[in-house]
Amino acid sequence: MSIDYIHELNANQCAAVMYNEGPSLVIAGAGSGKTRVLIYKIAYLLEHGYEPWNILALTFTNKAAREMKERIGKSVGEERARRLWMGTFHSIFSRILRAEAAHLGFTPQFTIYDTADSKSLIRSIVKEMGLNEKVYQPGSIQARISNAKNRLVSPSAYAASKEVFESDNAANMPAVRDIYSRYWDRCRQSGAMDFDDLLFYTFILFRDFPEILEKYRAQFRYVLVDEYQDTNFAQHKIVLQLSKVSRMLCVVGDDAQSIYSFRGANIDNILDFPNLFPQTKTFKLEQNYRSTQTIVGAANSLIEKNERRIRKDVFSEKERGEAIGVFQAYSDVEEAEIVMNKIVEMRCRKGYEYADFVILYRTNAQSRVLEEVLRKRSIPYKIYGGLSFYHRKEIKDAIAYFRLIVNPNDEEAFKRIINYPARGIGNTTLGKIIDSAVNRHVSLWQVITEPVTYGLDINKGTLSKLQAFRELIETFMDMQYEKNAYEVGVEVIRKSGIMNEVSRDNTPENLSRKENIEELVNGMHDFCSEHLEEGNGNVSLTDFLSEVSLLTDQDSDKEGDDRKVTLMTIHSAKGLEFPNVFVVGLEENLFPNRMIESPQAMEEERRLFYVAITRAEEHCFLSFAKSRFRYGKMEFSSPSRFLRDIDTCYLSLPEEAGIRTQVDERAKKFRNEQRERKIVSSPEPAVPRTLKRVGAMLPSPASRSSAPFPDLQVGQMIEHERFGVGEVMKIEEAGDNMKATIRFRNAGDKQLLLRFARLKILNT
Repeated sequence: MSIDYIHELNANQCAAVMYNEGPSLVIAGAGSGKTRVLIYKIAYLLEHGYEPWNILALTFTNKAAREMKERIGKSVGEERARRLWMGTFHSIFSRILRAEAAHLGFTPQFTIYDTADSKSLIRSIVKEMGLNEKVYQPGSIQARISNAKNRLVSPSAYAASKEVFESDNAANMPAVRDIYSRYWDRCRQSGAMDFDDLLFYTFILFRDFPEILEKYRAQFRYVLVDEYQDTNFAQHKIVLQLSKVSRMLCVVGDDAQSIYSFRGANIDNILDFPNLFPQTKTFKLEQNYRSTQTIVGAANSLIEKNERRIRKDVFSEKERGEAIGVFQAYSDVEEAEIVMNKIVEMRCRKGYEYADFVILYRTNAQSRVLEEVLRKRSIPYKIYGGLSFYHRKEIKDAIAYFRLIVNPNDEEAFKRIINYPARGIGNTTLGKIIDSAVNRHVSLWQVITEPVTYGLDINKGTLSKLQAFRELIETFMDMQYEKNAYEVGVEVIRKSGIMNEVSRDNTPENLSRKENIEELVNGMHDFCSEHLEEGNGNVSLTDFLSEVSLLTDQDSDKEGDDRKVTLMTIHSAKGLEFPNVFVVGLEENLFPNRMIESPQAMEEERRLFYVAITRAEEHCFLSFAKSRFRYGKMEFSSPSRFLRDIDTCYLSLPEEAGIRTQVDERAKKFRNEQRERKIVSSPEPAVPRTLKRVGAMLPSPASRSSAPFPDLQVGQMIEHERFGVGEVMKIEEAGDNMKATIRFRNAGDKQLLLRFARLKILNT
């Protein structure tokens, strides 16, 4: 059945679909119907002389390819749709490589190594070479090799590069080039390719065997590429190999949504496309079908601040919609409370379901505070594309230390950390410990405490390592009776080597792990501080674990995910849409991220914010906190520069007038007050050095007079560093036991023990 393109597409979409005279670049703004254009474009080609096997359509996810093929099948028939060469770069290229394997010295049955296989092989090579496994970590080595392959750098070219060697040497890993060479050879010997090889070998195949390249050029009369802004160097070069001669190529994407440089994506691939193909016809899909006019206008005013971009005027013909709400909070805790209050209010007043809300954040670590407030409010939620905070590996590793300190007979905790971080106690030794424990009916801990008594058959070197581990844990055991959970946690993270382990390099994975560990310490501080303020002296490590175990048990409920608030990083949100979007943590050094070092990276951060805003269909809310507990101390936070990039006509700003100019003065005042109360010390270097001393120590009874806040009266307004502004509703008892019930604007009623309370009186 023929498609009525003119009536089923808008003018720009139709023009992009029906153009078939040379290379074309389709710039598809957010919510502009990109997938619809790709589907209709392929259907149009099939109706105008192209056979299914003549069309190569490359995507980035199997899900996208599958959905597109299904929708095309409804238009041109399932049989024809099935014969399309449509799929991810890796799936299509592996298909070609299996057909042409002999040219590269492989068999068609070659194995494809996944990430775990690659790391395992690298680990073996490092061990064989006698290198320090703590320095040459598989994840770090794999990242360097992957980066090289995606830049089409062979082992020999890698070894010959002075720049690469200096980089490896600076990271104390000069042997990476030798590892890469061995890894390459071992993969070939095993008849295996990793994911990056699927790209690299396809490029080599086309480069070294012109007849093979000509064969596929003749077959693929038309090439389409989705999300072209996300292509890396290798993907870009292969596309050029296939289409440079015929020039029948259509690439679709949005430079404003290029946010994956950490994966190797190169925005220049789409920006420079017209230069590579001078006859390129550019089509701009500028009508947004997703969002209100206000949301689209705000996003436009933001992205206009980027210099390196393809100019377009995205518009919406939907209703104007409400202004984007900007929330200012005293702390990350109050920020979470504000967001939850708004969700509850919108459910009651506008009839939204929980699934209609998403909370977006820049880093995974930010989920902890949000999760805890959601749980306290009994609001169901799910983490999209990741694990709940206390289920993340690095957090479970740290918690295992805490569990073993409190209960040395905890077998699972023992097995998890006996060789984490690596201390030379392998599986063979662990097996012997388990055998001894089972045979003697004792715990694993008892075996290493008295190895001779329990007949543990190990050499002196291994015995020494076990003794060092036992002494480390015993030190923490003694500490738990003298210090609170936060203080013990800081010492464990530092002395166990966990922080050094996750700070080994600056790969995105390790940066996330490091932030999560820092956030765990922040959470322990919050736990102790809140308990003391509420007059609850149960702040030991055992008390903390009791609370955490209840939280993680609740996390295991996976039912009804479609009726839950969604939490996710902004990177995970690309391609998704929600009626109501909250973007939290819009503060300098958080968003934009503190690791930003170049103007190009800052522009990518701005594009990331653009992606966040354009996920919203009906309502968008932005929030920032004036203070955030980070790196062992309370830090003042200033609003993100990106908030100033949005035209204020699209924003509903906090109540106080002139927030843009007032914020700096409030910052100075707030910082001075904090210094006076010795809550914040001078700026400190980043973790792990911060963790070498316990910063922001919790207040002790001796730090207050016996009559704290003698002038406090019912009806007064106070300001609390975490809960914000509140009114004193009741005062009870006197002296050290004086308590105040305070009704906070966003956090509700709290009863605080005043000798521990961190507040100031706003009026007298």
